[in-house]
Amino acid sequence: MLSADFARNRDLLLERLRVGHSFDVLSRSIRFDASSGEKEAQLFFVDGMVSEDSLGGILSLLFSMKAAVPDTMADARSFADRVVPYGETDVTNDEGFLVTFVLSGGVGLLVEGFAEAILIDVRSFPARNVKEPENDRVLRGPREGFVESLITNTALLRRRLRDPNLTIERFQCGQRTRTDICLCYLCDKADAKLLNRLREKLRGIADVPALSMGFESLLEYTAPKQWWNPFPRARYTERPDSAAANLAEGQVVLLMDNYPAAMLLPTGIFDFMQDANDFYLPPVTGTYLRWLRFLASVLACVLTPLWFMLIQNPETMPGALQFLHFSDPIPMPLLLQFLLIEIVMGTLKLASLNTPSTLSNSFAVIGALVLGEFAVRIGLMVPEALLLMAFVTISNFSQPSFELGYALSFSRVLMLLGAAFLGWWGILGGGVLTLLAITFTRTLSGNNYWYPLIPCNPRALLSIFFRRPVREAQHQDKGRKRGGR
Repeated sequence: MLSADFARNRDLLLERLRVGHSFDVLSRSIRFDASSGEKEAQLFFVDGMVSEDSLGGILSLLFSMKAAVPDTMADARSFADRVVPYGETDVTNDEGFLVTFVLSGGVGLLVEGFAEAILIDVRSFPARNVKEPENDRVLRGPREGFVESLITNTALLRRRLRDPNLTIERFQCGQRTRTDICLCYLCDKADAKLLNRLREKLRGIADVPALSMGFESLLEYTAPKQWWNPFPRARYTERPDSAAANLAEGQVVLLMDNYPAAMLLPTGIFDFMQDANDFYLPPVTGTYLRWLRFLASVLACVLTPLWFMLIQNPETMPGALQFLHFSDPIPMPLLLQFLLIEIVMGTLKLASLNTPSTLSNSFAVIGALVLGEFAVRIGLMVPEALLLMAFVTISNFSQPSFELGYALSFSRVLMLLGAAFLGWWGILGGGVLTLLAITFTRTLSGNNYWYPLIPCNPRALLSIFFRRPVREAQHQDKGRKRGGR
């Protein structure tokens, strides 16, 4: 705790902030005139995280006061209210909080004679432009996306929801990272039980070592441990308009400093079938796109196991599908071909993340044409298998969640292996295991993953499958709030 001893406070902060050891953590001594004589002050800040203009204004103010500080200012709060001309100021006598504030980009000011420090928020973080995210594009709509600055992200939400009921609570987690996490909701629409559950979880991880990997670290610390379950337990968006739309529907949004995305809660399996494009197009078109997304996700999961079984058992193939059968000898067992293509496709995804954008087109040509054509020419694979896996890969990208895409891939491989060893019963068993994995997915919010199917909410379920007009959707009951967009 700070005391009225200015020299002790100054030395304590110089030691805690390691001024002189870290070149970017700076301190500035100042002497100014007060009515009782000359006084001393000390500024603490991090170079590169403070607005230079604001810092210059603080220094100019202190140097030019000229006995403007009367002795009646007995505490730091009175000094800040009378002297510091900045909108966001506070005082504290907790040196730990002061150190965290300075390291997060604020300015700490110690004034001789006061037992509290003045906190001046003039942060100016390096940040990229607010531009449309690469992985969350829309045909129409704003070309804005979240950035790594938490203040910028909250401002993007406020710009879209000018409602005093929009509440943004701040939590700080991680003993070393001191990561700022914001819980955003509309207090007149959000579920109170869900909010209390999230507050309890966020307060419970205040003493964890670090949250260095963003929302994934948050999930691993707070959500029930289910390492065996690949289905995502939360949904993310990089678009402020999507986050604002979910808030308006009664959902809860989590924002994290240094993370250019928002976590949307509660999350169900059907929520992943909706996309921002559905709401920037007419209702009929949005419904059509949504059904395409449903169909593509199902086909991405079951198409290759079904085709494998039909090829392995040609007597069960209907006459209308005889064209799927090929009479030429198969150079490699079909199961190995599918597994090899799965590995190649996964490797290409990883390689594309590390490919410079200037080479991405060349990489696509090499990966999709050269490798595939070469594999067919040397007799390693059949063209039908390549064509089928290409369609399945495209189907995986029809919905915006990478996590769900990988979960569907794991389910597809499980059913494919079941079909190879147990036939039709293997496909059925793989499908049942997939449904059980979805059923037992335990999310951060604690809600059922099958909602609004289980528990059944007909109105919300209807809004999942059909994009309804805005006027009709706005007059529905509060049960709709789980059907996020």
